[in-house]
Amino acid sequence: MLFYGENNMKIVAIIPSRYGSTRFDGKPLAVIAGKPMIRLVYERAIKAEKISDVFVATDDSRIYDAVLGFGGKAVMTSAESRSGTDRVAEAAEKIGLAMDDIVVNVQGDQPFFYQACINDLVEPFFADPDLGISTLAFKIINKREITDPKDVKVTFDSAGFALYFSRSPIPFGRDSSDSFDVYKHLGFYAYTRNFLEIYRNLPRGRLEVIEKLEQLRALEYGHKIKVIVTDYDSPEVDLPEDIARVEKAMLS
Repeated sequence: MLFYGENNMKIVAIIPSRYGSTRFDGKPLAVIAGKPMIRLVYERAIKAEKISDVFVATDDSRIYDAVLGFGGKAVMTSAESRSGTDRVAEAAEKIGLAMDDIVVNVQGDQPFFYQACINDLVEPFFADPDLGISTLAFKIINKREITDPKDVKVTFDSAGFALYFSRSPIPFGRDSSDSFDVYKHLGFYAYTRNFLEIYRNLPRGRLEVIEKLEQLRALEYGHKIKVIVTDYDSPEVDLPEDIARVEKAMLS
């Protein structure tokens, strides 16, 4: 059964997926718990309560064929996409989504995410018709993640809108005695199709290029990003050695 939001707004998940990676080539097809990782992500996304449909957006025929092979839906996109969000925007256009439909960008390297997070991610769109983009954050428990550039940090204002994302620790406590929470960005997004069209037509931002963080493009051009704090972390597979850790988490 398809889920529709207010005004018959469709909610579709798109998983951007590239084969090439400097740290883990072929990562989407890496086998985890007996299945390719892209399949695990797809199967979790399709079970999310508010998702109408799921597509994988890729520029690689191996991923495309693998998705069709397990009965999933895939869209071929350009190899020239500047970021995952640009790839999602292209896929949303090819699928033929309406401008007020909601697109959820599900990370293809997080095979053990909680489906309830997607509900939290799209909920603000029902209350704020002018909202263009939302994302998820998790309060860091593992202190190593505060200083690890692999783990992106986010700060947000009193209304829950992002102030900045960085690979560096933010905020930085000047006094070593300061005690405060630090939040990790999980990389899931929801957008209206209209916002995706705006985003894909923006030039790359200076900070986006420096930090290698695509969401900074939106902030640099004055667009507000709603940050939803979730109680659920979402372990990533960045390197082959991460597979054992994720398999253990899935079985616990």
